[in-house]
Amino acid sequence: MKGVGILLIAAVLIAGMAGCGGDGTESCTLNIASTLGGSVPTPGHGGFTYDKGAVVNLVAEADDGYRFVGWTGSISAIADVNANETDITMNSNYAIAAEFEAKFMVSAGGLHTAGLKADGSVVATGRNDDGECNVGNWTGIVQVAAGLFHTVGLKADGTVVAVGLKDYGQCDVGGWISITQVDAGGYHTVGLKADGSVVAIGWNGNGECNVGSWTGIVQAAAGLFHTVGLKADGTVVAVGWNDYGQCDVTGWTDIAQVAADWGYTVGLKPDGTVVALGWNDDGRSNVHDWTN
Repeated sequence: MKGVGILLIAAVLIAGMAGCGGDGTESCTLNIASTLGGSVPTPGHGGFTYDKGAVVNLVAEADDGYRFVGWTGSISAIADVNANETDITMNSNYAIAAEFEAKFMVSAGGLHTAGLKADGSVVATGRNDDGECNVGNWTGIVQVAAGLFHTVGLKADGTVVAVGLKDYGQCDVGGWISITQVDAGGYHTVGLKADGSVVAIGWNGNGECNVGSWTGIVQAAAGLFHTVGLKADGTVVAVGWNDYGQCDVTGWTDIAQVAADWGYTVGLKPDGTVVALGWNDDGRSNVHDWTN
């Protein structure tokens, strides 16, 4: 289930992950991307080559209505991953992304709606049989995600809160740390970590939580019974229920943002076109003529 207007990923980098100097040279490559909602004016977007050991200044700037979240990807050499102005020491080849998100957002779940307010509080309305709308005491929230019968909130410190149906452990996120983005699916919850790895908890009957081996992810999306990850190089990975081919994303390239829902997956490209696959009996995947 996808929150509206958040985390549109601009996949503009082609990651070179081999160790620098491996071919006898003493230069290293830095690939830089950003999510929509901001940019990296220094040194810019794309690929750059530096002498090994060079200290490179990084500056990320948020657009109006957005805020800087942090640096993701190959972050081990970044001085401060939470600062929009920082440095990276080029001891290897690195691929990083500056992540931004909207200051205000809404998210639509199965039968309820959640909204993030400018002050970090959250409101929710709709079905509340399992307490999925009991968000009145939440503070310090920077992103919300509404699942089928549960609601998840990401706090500014990288921890996560959740309310609602918890029969499958989908709300057991109390131990999560260093999270930069969350999404709520049918009966599972996923979280993107600052290092580009992904965690997931909840119902795993279709393998939708089998994301432990994922790396280099810049956005994660949770569908009803599947999970999708956007990689820094613009390719996509997916696990879980695949009866309608909703996980057959191996051939996708140059993707900037992904979304997942009941039986289908959608990808936005930087040129404003859209791709989709999966269930389409009702035309939900007929997006191939969309532009801009």
